[in-house]
Amino acid sequence: MEDVKLKCVVVDDSGLQRLSMVKLIKDHPNLQLVGEFSNAIETKNGLLDLGVDLLFLNVEMPILSGFDLLDDLRNKPLIIFVTGKTQYAHKAFDYEAIDYIHKPVTRDRFNKAAAKAIGLYKLQNDKSSVEDDRFIFVKSNLKKRKVMLGSLKYIEALGDYVKFVTNTDSFVVLATMKSFEKELEDENFLRIHKSYIVNLDRIQRYNSREVEIDGEKIPLSRHKKTLLADALSSN
Repeated sequence: MEDVKLKCVVVDDSGLQRLSMVKLIKDHPNLQLVGEFSNAIETKNGLLDLGVDLLFLNVEMPILSGFDLLDDLRNKPLIIFVTGKTQYAHKAFDYEAIDYIHKPVTRDRFNKAAAKAIGLYKLQNDKSSVEDDRFIFVKSNLKKRKVMLGSLKYIEALGDYVKFVTNTDSFVVLATMKSFEKELEDENFLRIHKSYIVNLDRIQRYNSREVEIDGEKIPLSRHKKTLLADALSSN
């Protein structure tokens, strides 16, 4: 699924904002614009004729809000909210939004949100990922969370916490690296640095100083180079 292209729709009552989002979508190699609308009513009717994977949606609009639109949709695409208001962020994630971007939208912020959507789309549609049913449970924000190991890219130490980075998001857990190093040692994960445990299956390239996973460069300790090379050769 390397050449995946998500079909996108932009919904915003501001013509200038739509223009800005349309340009960002058209400039992105994995996104395809299939429609743009100025209000929720037009969008609801338009989506009936369009196969949409990803919706860039404003919240406050005349007559019906972005939330009202989603309440009326039977089959919801992936959602990224794009709004000038910060107070709706919590509610947005009740709608399982992938991201919540605050206007004005920078290219870097847009690309980060798009990467989350593309990662989730691949995860949902890549049949090979279904075969990997390995998982662990962790506790994040006082809630038990299931982490599919196939989607876990790496774990990073952050003081008394560790950060999990997956295909779709990242979150922190109050725990030690040592505990996860032991738990994942038989699951094709390797601690390559005092601050990083990586999924060996996700490494795209490496050299004497770092490994690369989905474009992210992660430092490699000098005394871990041989261990990494041996692990990858037997992988």
